[in-house]
Amino acid sequence: MRYVTSGPARTSVKKTALIIGAGPAGLTAALEFLRRSDIVPVVLEASDEIGGISRTIKYKGYRMDIGGHRFFSKSDRVMQWWIDLMPPETVGDAATGVNHQISYQGKTREVTVPAHLHQEPVLRGTGPIQHHIDVEAEEQPETAEEVAAKVVAHEPPDPDLVMLIRPRKSRIYYLRKFFDYPITLTATTLKNLGAVRTVKVGVSYMKSRVSQIAPEKSLEDFLINRFGRQLYLTFFKSYTEKVWGTPCNEISAEWGAQRIKGLSLTSAVKHFVKKAVSRKKKGDLAQKGTDTSLIERFMYPKLGPGQLWEHVADLVKEKGGEIHMNWRVDKIHCEGERVVSVDAVNRSGERRTFAGDYFFSTMPMRELVTAIDAPVPANVREVSDGLQYRDFITVGLLADRLKVREPDGGLLKDTWIYVQEPDVLLGRLQIFNNWSPYLVADSTKVWIGLEYFCYDTDDLWKMPDEDLKKFAIGEVAKIGILNAEDVSDGHVVRVPKTYPAYFGTYNRFDELREFVDGFENLFLVGRNGMHKYNNQDHSMLTAMTAVDGIIAGNVDKAGLWEINTEQEYHEEKGKSRA
Repeated sequence: MRYVTSGPARTSVKKTALIIGAGPAGLTAALEFLRRSDIVPVVLEASDEIGGISRTIKYKGYRMDIGGHRFFSKSDRVMQWWIDLMPPETVGDAATGVNHQISYQGKTREVTVPAHLHQEPVLRGTGPIQHHIDVEAEEQPETAEEVAAKVVAHEPPDPDLVMLIRPRKSRIYYLRKFFDYPITLTATTLKNLGAVRTVKVGVSYMKSRVSQIAPEKSLEDFLINRFGRQLYLTFFKSYTEKVWGTPCNEISAEWGAQRIKGLSLTSAVKHFVKKAVSRKKKGDLAQKGTDTSLIERFMYPKLGPGQLWEHVADLVKEKGGEIHMNWRVDKIHCEGERVVSVDAVNRSGERRTFAGDYFFSTMPMRELVTAIDAPVPANVREVSDGLQYRDFITVGLLADRLKVREPDGGLLKDTWIYVQEPDVLLGRLQIFNNWSPYLVADSTKVWIGLEYFCYDTDDLWKMPDEDLKKFAIGEVAKIGILNAEDVSDGHVVRVPKTYPAYFGTYNRFDELREFVDGFENLFLVGRNGMHKYNNQDHSMLTAMTAVDGIIAGNVDKAGLWEINTEQEYHEEKGKSRA
């Protein structure tokens, strides 16, 4: 028997993959199993919502994106996976094919409607990809520098089930002024900084070029080496410490390697010059070699990121998989080096046992270790108990207008605004109108999201919703973003354990990883599942890679942990230790 519950018995000769969590990693694994094998996925989701932190919140016809999700990846496989499910909105003659160029995370993608792209394994040695659609592969370019990689799409079965191609604009708000993000040395930037600050920035940057901090032990070291101390103090320190609630010199440099990667003041200047030159070329939107934080175009589901994951969940159920909502796993039963079943409880207190052959976990590692009934070494439990997380609050505000506007008097074009002002707790602001106009029920209104980072023990987290809305309105009014009287409504969303932290006992994480990797049929995937600050494409790749290995009969768990690792950074660390 592969599947056991406290209810009527069910038997099947097919193997079962028990998946904890219906976020991007869990749902990707479920659909991959169904497309490429006869393994039946059974997904257990603790909440009543699909998509994890990539879900879309619905409120009175308005929609909120939790944290903002730009759909673009360095992985052609992920891009194709998304576009197979939600092709880009067609502009022009779809019969002859329509090309879209979008730039993000170091590559330009040319999306062609209609056609297909051959998929390759995520990592070498994990076996061939078994396509769920028999298509002829597009001829691939020899190198990324010669021509943009092509990702191709079908006509959508539903006019709403499409990706929009959206322009990206993010800025920093500091000194009650807007600065480009990343910083560019434009006349506006220099004017906003003032002569004294500009000289200090230049001198400290040159000093950082001549004398690098080695080894890089902290995020502070990482940022100073790439931007200079003065620019770090001006544009990075306050915001980063709002996010993490911890001094930058106590945060591991590994966070910078994963989230900031190749970005530096030098790369930002090079990008600015290249962009200025490319504007002279007709229709040239390519940004080959561009760093993650320098993107200009990205895909975005018409009705928010949750739309895609709700569609995936529907496909999983249509293809024979199971998704059980409001079932929280609290016990994981092991026999030797194998997991054999999990216990879950729903909101009514009912308990069920689910057996399986393979187990995927996206639950926070601290909760996973607590749930395991196998003996846990004292050092491993100490590391697990010491893992820390930052929690997240978004306050949606509906306003008639913003006080700050574009030079032409129109709505700001930013998707995100990083609030560097030290006199407010607000960390970041989203303008949902600019992610997709379809997130906004009334196009004459401005629908914004105010983002706060905290711990679930903080007063801010515990503040009643109405008080929190008033507090948020007061903060954006204080820094000149809007007038309080222009706000007509609001909605509060709290998301626990949004950000796995790179402090606490994280410096001993390898002890915990070695323990959980010892269970041969347990696979940790996703952001919280791996306690790794992954984007959703990285989370998907961890799930894809694990499924690849199971189908091929050999899972390289070390390979899973290498996804979203900045190799150059680790090589530099190795050199600094030598």
